Amino acid sequence: MIRIINATLAAGAVVLGLCAQVLPAAAQDYPNRPITMIVPYPPGGGVDVMGRLMGQKLSLALGQQVVIENRGGAGGMIGTRDAARAAPDGYTIVMLLTGISLGANTGYDVNKDFAPIGVVASTPIIVDAHPSLPVKSLADVIALAKKEPGKLSAGTPPAPTINYFAAQLFNLLAGTDITVVTYKGTGPLTTDLLGNHVPLGFNTIPASVSNIAAGQLRGLAVTARVRSAALPDVPTAAESGLPGFEAVQYYGLAAPAGTPRPIIERLNKELRTILAADEMKKRLIADGSDPAPSTPEEYAANIQREEAKWAALVKKLGIKIE
Repeated sequence: MIRIINATLAAGAVVLGLCAQVLPAAAQDYPNRPITMIVPYPPGGGVDVMGRLMGQKLSLALGQQVVIENRGGAGGMIGTRDAARAAPDGYTIVMLLTGISLGANTGYDVNKDFAPIGVVASTPIIVDAHPSLPVKSLADVIALAKKEPGKLSAGTPPAPTINYFAAQLFNLLAGTDITVVTYKGTGPLTTDLLGNHVPLGFNTIPASVSNIAAGQLRGLAVTARVRSAALPDVPTAAESGLPGFEAVQYYGLAAPAGTPRPIIERLNKELRTILAADEMKKRLIADGSDPAPSTPEEYAANIQREEAKWAALVKKLGIKIE
């Protein structure tokens, strides 16, 4: 009996030893072919800009091309759903955004169906306007909206984007009745803002900064506690007389749940190295974002915290997200 037990233990030890060797080997061999990064929004918007920048840098770091696939629709839920259903082998990753799980029948649970890799950056929402709109501040927007309730419209990507939630939060805090017009993403929104097809937008800074600098759009306020380094002349919402109006977008990378931990750690290591470079810090800040490197665990906590915050607003306002 003792010999049988010892033989069994010895066999088990051999299996564990082989597993310990296989996992590091798999991590070392990764990647050996191109990686797909799903950006769940149309080209041209802030998410697309961020995704392509990260894809370019990761391609250099990993020695394999990171191919960007824009899969827009349903406020980012379609592309995110595709990513959740992909093989958990490290060859499909996705750019996740705040609030992405708050829609009805999403087909995924952001806390269960993804393995967080890390936060890339954060950026507040910016309220911007076409220069022809007779407003120069957030206070002017509130006054105009209250003068003619329901007449003023503002563009935003659809729920469950942070932009949409910011528009709804604005109406709640300001006591206004601005009509929210939804677009597939910040790219189409920005195009219509520039063409004056919609006078006001709850936009992202990366999609707005160059147009504001060129005088084609007017930045009214950023929804953060401090001003954006990229737009130092644009006040915060609190400075504009609307304290509590804060809405910050977090860009992060994730893989399907079940992706081997060594691969997640490799991707996180490369991501943090990329974000630590002075060149990248300057690039992100110039585009209106703040680098926010994190561990996978820190990103998981961020997702839980932000989803809970905006879920409370959805419940309070009875927002229906299809």
